[in-house]
Amino acid sequence: MANTRVVVERRIAAPPGRVWHALTDLESAPRVLSGVDAVEVLTEGPFGVGTRWRETRRMLGRQATEEMRVTASEPPLRYVAEADSHGAHYVSEFALRAVGTDATTVRMTFTALPPGGFAGLLARAFGGLGARAVAKAVAQDLADVAAAVESAGGGPGGPGGLGKPGGPPGPAGPAGPLIG
Repeated sequence: MANTRVVVERRIAAPPGRVWHALTDLESAPRVLSGVDAVEVLTEGPFGVGTRWRETRRMLGRQATEEMRVTASEPPLRYVAEADSHGAHYVSEFALRAVGTDATTVRMTFTALPPGGFAGLLARAFGGLGARAVAKAVAQDLADVAAAVESAGGGPGGPGGLGKPGGPPGPAGPAGPLIG
């Protein structure tokens, strides 16, 4: 069974702590990420290993809701979220690297292990289309996060506010795993 792997990297003009907050503030995702319609946090407490949420977003013209869970967390440098859907296993890793004192490079690696049987055959046959859609959605998520934290000028509550471009201000949210 062949894995599908997508890697998207973006430099964001904000320090890692502010970017980390934007990526892990799950409740604010629908206000920040243009591709996310809703998030339901299923666990209490701070973001970390064991955090679970349901994320609803539009991919390939269809709305889908997937449940994700954090399986690794090293604030403010890295986290991994995983999901299982329709027999496939998905892993999304966000790695942050400081660039000087005022910028961060975010690298998101998305891996999908398709199911076996006929469903797996279809997944492999259309894997390129899905990979392109995932890459486009991840790039847009990171652009949305960049717009939110770069316009904040000092973090949550700072000048410019945080929120979707053209939308109401609010704290930044995650560029969570993209599963459709």
